[in-house]
Amino acid sequence: MPARTVSLIGSTGSIGTQAIDVVRAEPDRYRVIALAASTSVDELAAQAEELRPDVVAIADASLAPKLRELVPDGVEVMAGPESLAALATEADVIVNGVVGFAGLGVTLAALRAGRRLALANKESLIAGGPVVQRARATEGAEILPVDSEHCAVHQCLRGNPIERVGRLVITASGGPFRGRSSAELADVTVEEALAHPTWSMGPKITVDSSTLMNKGLEVIEAHELFGQGPSGPLSGPEGYDRIDVVVHPQSVVHSMVEYTDGATMAQLSMPDMRLPIGYALAYPDRGEAPWGAIDWSTLGRLDFEPPDHDNFPCLGLAYEAGRAGGDAPATLNAANEVAVAAFLDGLISWLAIADILKETLDRHNGGRLETAEDVVEADRRARERARLAVERRTESR
Repeated sequence: MPARTVSLIGSTGSIGTQAIDVVRAEPDRYRVIALAASTSVDELAAQAEELRPDVVAIADASLAPKLRELVPDGVEVMAGPESLAALATEADVIVNGVVGFAGLGVTLAALRAGRRLALANKESLIAGGPVVQRARATEGAEILPVDSEHCAVHQCLRGNPIERVGRLVITASGGPFRGRSSAELADVTVEEALAHPTWSMGPKITVDSSTLMNKGLEVIEAHELFGQGPSGPLSGPEGYDRIDVVVHPQSVVHSMVEYTDGATMAQLSMPDMRLPIGYALAYPDRGEAPWGAIDWSTLGRLDFEPPDHDNFPCLGLAYEAGRAGGDAPATLNAANEVAVAAFLDGLISWLAIADILKETLDRHNGGRLETAEDVVEADRRARERARLAVERRTESR
């Protein structure tokens, strides 16, 4: 059987480097034909030296001359923001590990080309939901979620009718601030927010985990991924009533599906993103490397508790935006990217992140998303409102 071809978009980030680990573990099974990054030219060149893809791309066109000097002979170099999407059309599997809204073009290009999209970039699905769903209808197109929670749901649904789903239960670690009071959250630092107790992730998603916004975005993502058909149990605004979040600090149960007969299916493994990456690459088969295998002699307990909506209001804001539909999720996502960046830059407090999201949503008038341009415009408007909200808080400090 010929090797399955893979394009790694965002290859130098956390998802991309772990995807390369998966490829290394089964080198005869996969062939990486394309690599792409935003600005990390030295890392990208080193990956090209090891994997010998057909083509590499760098989003920052000014770095293209340096990249051409560093890559092996015979490797084509593409450059510019549009080059990332251009590499999302040829391989059997496209891994979208781009961070944030910038991944939308990659998502749409892969689906419109009828490819399998191993999706780690949840923001593109959340912000562009209606547009992405139309692209997803392309013959041959499919989404395999590269996210521990949604990969778990996907596994629990295998062989079971979606019509018999009672509810999805998305697990959350609770992040570094689980159990803290509002007073204790008032002065948390960037360093504290980046100290995740169980996962090693990039700074943006780690801050999202600390606010529970990451879980809120995953609720919207679950609705987009699994709310199949106009009459399915998870479809429409009412579908959000069947998607619950439970805090599980050990991060061993990655999500659960409860069926109408009362049975609950769960997927368990130790925290290791290479498992969902490998699942997406190998599906419908499974990989041979035991990423995240559990040592049952040392796993002493599994705890569960409800999320604290009062001190972590971002989760409720995500439910609100998801139920509103249209461009509300895009508005929420854009405002969150602006607010998190401002927090990481030391411009606002951690508590102000939720305040900025609420203010941006409150000023949102609602709108439909028919085209990719509509998504981009909704994103632009929300970012402008969120930046103004950041500026007002910066000036008052």
